[in-house]
Amino acid sequence: MQTHFTAEQLNDPAIARADSILRACVHCGFCTATCPTFVLTGDERDSPRGRIWMMRELLESPQTVSADTGFHLDRCLGCLSCTTTCPSGVDYPHLLDIGRAKMAEQVKRPLADRLMRRLLARIIPHAGRFHTMMRLARIGRMFRWLMPAALRRMLDKVPEAIPAKIDPVGAADAVYSPSQNPLRRVAMLAGCASRALEPDINDATIRLLNRLGVEVRVYADVHCCGALAHHIGETKSADAAVHKAVARWHEALSQGAVDAIITNASGCGTMVKDYGDMLQHDPLWADRAAVVSAASFDISEILAVLDWSRLLNQPAAKEQAEAVAATRLGYHSACSLQHGQNIHSLPKRLLQQVGFTVVEPREGHLCCGSAGVYNLLQPDMADGLKSRKQACLQATGAAAIAAGNIGCITQLNTADLPVRHTVQFLDWATGGNKPF
Repeated sequence: MQTHFTAEQLNDPAIARADSILRACVHCGFCTATCPTFVLTGDERDSPRGRIWMMRELLESPQTVSADTGFHLDRCLGCLSCTTTCPSGVDYPHLLDIGRAKMAEQVKRPLADRLMRRLLARIIPHAGRFHTMMRLARIGRMFRWLMPAALRRMLDKVPEAIPAKIDPVGAADAVYSPSQNPLRRVAMLAGCASRALEPDINDATIRLLNRLGVEVRVYADVHCCGALAHHIGETKSADAAVHKAVARWHEALSQGAVDAIITNASGCGTMVKDYGDMLQHDPLWADRAAVVSAASFDISEILAVLDWSRLLNQPAAKEQAEAVAATRLGYHSACSLQHGQNIHSLPKRLLQQVGFTVVEPREGHLCCGSAGVYNLLQPDMADGLKSRKQACLQATGAAAIAAGNIGCITQLNTADLPVRHTVQFLDWATGGNKPF
């Protein structure tokens, strides 16, 4: 794509980076076939190619920008599906970050929208607050007829089944050691939303890693990766979370307390792996952030390099073998895992390794519509994608679905077709409780 930035504009590092990204785009349109929003609407402005064109205009001629540009940028899920089909290697996610930041400078959001984003950034990254909000929302449903439409739609997103308590993992610094001398030591991000929505994910992760000889350390002051706030424009909240995580984990890595950082929510993992890029121009933080990102892995990446042979020969695993072999699992590949981290077949291979029959749905590359809090801010688009994805999952004939991200799990879970984390199935196959 040809650009026409002035020398003065290119003095801005963000504009200079956007210029190099924009110039890589050849307008081939391959991205449109894999873009979930374009698949639903057929509107070029809801495709990566259309948004790239609008962002070029936004950055070159900010005085011409209108709220309509922001509307279509907001409708982007940030699923990154376009990046895996782009033959030119366009760095769309970072261009989107730049475009949205510049858009926020040019056109002020409506007050209600600003307040909603601020509220979400103050509540969901804190497990206790989020849990309390969900319980209050259940009471609020009795008065939904008094509420504005947007708030009613949000109440509808609250799960029917809410855990009685939040996951205690992450409430305090803790070390979870295996029975034998540890083969390696890892720091685990306990997370925020998952602690309120599905407490067993962290427990299953720790049990599984301990059985495999891995020591797990959790640091209470790193309770959030910053992704949620970052993607909705709450920059101050996001920056605070990112710097806190980098400081704590870098200290643990440099002191030899851990040799890796793991995440069991792929949305968080994608964010942590991007810390080095985010802070590359900060002389005080760039090196530390790069070290943290380089040491960060999805749980499936760590599990794939461990020796399972001894574990699968244990009596507990052999007792589960028949039930596991009879279970047909569908595998939903979260966008942040397959597109954001380029991890697709690895979790599926792990499930097959322990005995499950694993099938994949059609349109596995399309987003389910969760995308952090996208389903709260863009409910119509999210509901359309959810229905489409659930139909594809039902068609697999699976008894349950495995996924690697809490947002997808919450978005897609139903009584008829339960969705659980991949580690919960792996835990069950090696002696844990059946997760559904």
